[in-house]
Amino acid sequence: MKMIKKLMLATVVLPIALGSAGAFAGGGKDNQRPSMERCQAGPILNPKVIKRLDLTDAQKQQMKALRQADRADRKAKMDEHEKRINALLMADRFDQSKAEAMVKEGQNNRVERQVHMLEQQFKMLSILTPAQKEKLMTLNEKHQQKCDEKMRHGKGDREQGE
Repeated sequence: MKMIKKLMLATVVLPIALGSAGAFAGGGKDNQRPSMERCQAGPILNPKVIKRLDLTDAQKQQMKALRQADRADRKAKMDEHEKRINALLMADRFDQSKAEAMVKEGQNNRVERQVHMLEQQFKMLSILTPAQKEKLMTLNEKHQQKCDEKMRHGKGDREQGE
């Protein structure tokens, strides 16, 4: 009976935990998503775009230091979260209140993570020169035009298929 409860709990908590871990993940070559150049608002700071900005060696080092510090911070948070989940799942008895608190905490952390992501983007953009920022905005405008075109094209295909 205990094993069934643990398995049921794992099927509920594991996707939440992995979703939280996925939100902490990202940045750097190791954690790239397959399609980094997706349609989104704001500057796109993926490696392909950054390479096109012709950064100086000092700028590259600053970017690298920011990414490494952020990666270490995220890893520490993920490790702590994983320990808490494992402690909950491996306990002799299921603690409903702890589980609910962890889920609520994960939901509340979403805003914190989004603010942190914006802060990281701001720090990376502050490394760029005004000319590089201008080039980034031009690249982003071109990217947004492609996204808009794809969206219009995709909608047209669906309308024809109906």
